[in-house]
Amino acid sequence: MITSPDPNISYQLTHGVFVMQIQRPEKKNALTQTMYQALAQGISAAEKDDDARVILIRGAEDCFTSGNDVNDFVKSSDVGTERPSVQFMKAIAHAGKPVVAAVGGLAIGIGTTMLLHCDLVYAAEDAYFQLPFTRLGLCPEAGSSALLPQILGHQRASELLLLGDRFSAAKAHQYGMVNEVLPSAGYLEHAMAKATELAKLPADAVRTSKALIKRNQASPMNDTIQAELLQFSRLLQSPDAQAIFQAFLNKKK
Repeated sequence: MITSPDPNISYQLTHGVFVMQIQRPEKKNALTQTMYQALAQGISAAEKDDDARVILIRGAEDCFTSGNDVNDFVKSSDVGTERPSVQFMKAIAHAGKPVVAAVGGLAIGIGTTMLLHCDLVYAAEDAYFQLPFTRLGLCPEAGSSALLPQILGHQRASELLLLGDRFSAAKAHQYGMVNEVLPSAGYLEHAMAKATELAKLPADAVRTSKALIKRNQASPMNDTIQAELLQFSRLLQSPDAQAIFQAFLNKKK
């Protein structure tokens, strides 16, 4: 098994399940570009490994991810190019093997949008989600502008993407973004059990079924991600976004 290129992302293969864990608790699992690279490479490695039948993404027990590391994000301002974050978006969107997510604590920004590409999502009852793009002067990413209306319907997608408020695991389940909401003490074990159950099924049948389920998404998803990135890059340079990020960085100092 390959070694992760970033110490904040670990890989482990257990009973046919390739587990990628985000481990940066001191920064609430905020993602840097090298962490995105590790996540993208992990998916690629799992796709090529016959022993890996299912991919499971998890964070710490009480924190999935707070989204982008703001300092790293501001330094990497050329959002329209094929940066590691974009590579990860495309890798998870086009993964041929099933992707399972176990979500506890906060799941902000990409922490929520990546779940839209997962095949099974299990959340702790105290987990909460947020798509704060407009609050940052930005727009949706990772294909969420297409997937959310498809999954939730127009009005519910608009509620989450335009207002950008936090919402609970119960609401995420009600809206169809989460398969099950579980006690905080047992959600990881439940997600791993489901992933292991999936890994024991005939691999060709599982992959073929997933491909059929997603057969109409591949080309439109690439177009959506690219369109979002172009607008995201433009908005990132806007006075509104620049003022919001500068205020955040000044507050941190």
